Amino acid sequence: MDVLKKYRFFFILLFVLIVITWINQPIGWQAFQLTGKSMVDMLFLLPPVLIFVGLLDKWVEKETMIKYMGKNSGIYGIIFGLLLGGIAAGPLYVAFPIAVLLLKKGANLRYIVFFLGVWTTAKLPVVIYEISSFGVKFTFLHISFGLLFYYCLGIIYEKVYDSRQLLKYDITENSYDQ
Repeated sequence: MDVLKKYRFFFILLFVLIVITWINQPIGWQAFQLTGKSMVDMLFLLPPVLIFVGLLDKWVEKETMIKYMGKNSGIYGIIFGLLLGGIAAGPLYVAFPIAVLLLKKGANLRYIVFFLGVWTTAKLPVVIYEISSFGVKFTFLHISFGLLFYYCLGIIYEKVYDSRQLLKYDITENSYDQ
C-alpha cells in the first residue's frame, strides 16, 4: 500500500494514458512512444549529471562555494551564476540537482534562482539560436530583461524563503524532517 501511495501520480498518469489509448488508439500509441522516448532521454542525461554533482560535492569545499555564491559574494555570485548557467547543456530538469547541491554548499538562494534563470534564458546554445533567428538587438534585450528579472526574483525568494527551511525538506521521502 505504501508503494501505491508513493507512486500515485505515476499510476494516475498511466491509467489516463491507458484510457486515452482505449478511446483513440493512434493518439494513445503516439503518447506511449513519446513517453518512452522521454524516459530514455532522461536515463541518458541524468546519470552523468548526478556523477558531476557528486564530484562537485567532493571537490568543491563549502567555504569556496560560500565565497563565490554566498550571502556576501556580491558580483562574484552573479558572475558564477552566469558562467555555470551559461555554459550549460540540456533541459532544465538537469539543473535542479546542481541547484540543490549549491543550496547545500551554502550558496545564497538569490544566486541559485539567478543560475536557474540563466540556464533557461541565456545558455550558449539559446543565445546562438536567438542571434541567428531574431538578431542581436532582440537577443540583447531579451537576455538583459530576463537576467534582470531572474535576479530580482532571486532577491524576492531570498526574502520570502529561508534557505535552512528549504534544506529541511527531504525530497526522497516527500516530507519535512522532524
